[in-house]
Amino acid sequence: MAQVLAHAPDTSSAKAARGLTNPRTWSDLGSNDSLVWGKCQGSARAPYQVTVDLTEPAFRCTCPSRKLPCKHSLALLVMWATNDGAVADIEAAEPFAADWAAQRAGRKAAAGTDRAPDPEGQARRLAERESLMSAGMDDFERWLHDIVRQGLASARRQPPSFWDAAGARLVDAQLSGLGARVRAMGGDIHARDDWAPHLLGELGRWYLAVRAWRRRDDIDDATMGDLRTVLGWPRRRDDIGDRVADRWWVVGLSQQEDDNSLLSQRTWLHGERTGETVMLLDFAAAGQALKVAHVLGSIVAGEVARYPGGGPRRALLTDEEPKITQGAGLPHATDVSPALDQAAHWLAGNPWLRRIPMALGDVTVIPGDPPLLVDRHGAALTLAPETDIWQLLALAGGHPVRVFGEWVDERLHPLSVEIDDRLVSL
Repeated sequence: MAQVLAHAPDTSSAKAARGLTNPRTWSDLGSNDSLVWGKCQGSARAPYQVTVDLTEPAFRCTCPSRKLPCKHSLALLVMWATNDGAVADIEAAEPFAADWAAQRAGRKAAAGTDRAPDPEGQARRLAERESLMSAGMDDFERWLHDIVRQGLASARRQPPSFWDAAGARLVDAQLSGLGARVRAMGGDIHARDDWAPHLLGELGRWYLAVRAWRRRDDIDDATMGDLRTVLGWPRRRDDIGDRVADRWWVVGLSQQEDDNSLLSQRTWLHGERTGETVMLLDFAAAGQALKVAHVLGSIVAGEVARYPGGGPRRALLTDEEPKITQGAGLPHATDVSPALDQAAHWLAGNPWLRRIPMALGDVTVIPGDPPLLVDRHGAALTLAPETDIWQLLALAGGHPVRVFGEWVDERLHPLSVEIDDRLVSL
């Protein structure tokens, strides 16, 4: 299951795949030693024909999605990996699957195993995608101008369908990352007391993404990596090649489960030699174990491949069996002021950054409305409203402690606390 979900081009595809694993929406399911196939009833009249070649793997689906693999291909693999009998072992593949496999074998035989990729075809597909995204950006810019022209108070009176429709148009334009942010605003604008500055800040970041897209040929690789992330344009795993070896301290874990029972986990690592903080992102289906061999407070000696972008960067652990030892505490804790300086530095490089890791040393927990973490110099950070302040107080025992957390919307979400030279999850 972990291998299946690792092929997801982005988080939204993995979530959508989990919602398509009901066998009632599928027909003609089957598998053999090299292929998995099935037909999924989607929004079109005819069901989508889905085939996966397990030997590479390679994917084919007749749906209009440009993602590879699409949600239907991922859903088919999820059902096959679950091994609950929904995808039976059948010797003879369905004609649509067998024909596709035969065509692939014929092309390989004609071109040879060392056939180079088709650069003209790749350039054409890239141009088509960029044209679609540019059209979506033009529409989005007009929508942003309308909101500003009518005023923030008018935007707050809009129903959730207003934000959902705008988000759906962005998804159709292959801008799923922006679409998710716009849809989330439909709830935030009514749930938050600080809705006005929050909306204004998001509008600014969205417009900045529009302007950056127009200048994409002039921006550097790191900024383009950050822009692709906010737009929801995933990268192939082959493009993730910036590797670095270190002893990585596991300093924070955060797990979430969505409505489709898809479990996701962010694992924060801090490099002992490089001093760099990176984030691993893993997924697992309900009841399945995450493909993460890390325990909070442990040290993973190995190599990671970092995604293009500014810090803190997402990464993949490349070693199949890294050497793991037990660490002692939080190695890189600082006072509040240096932590905020680092946050400002990261935000200056990537204004779309949502979560900023912070390791704070010798902070005292102060209950109140809102609760605070105060360092030895009297500088304070506000804790997120959902923080279990009484658990944190009980663990600290009234003494200064070291805390690691995620800084989101100017609120700290604690993930771990150092107690007697070991990290305890919050």
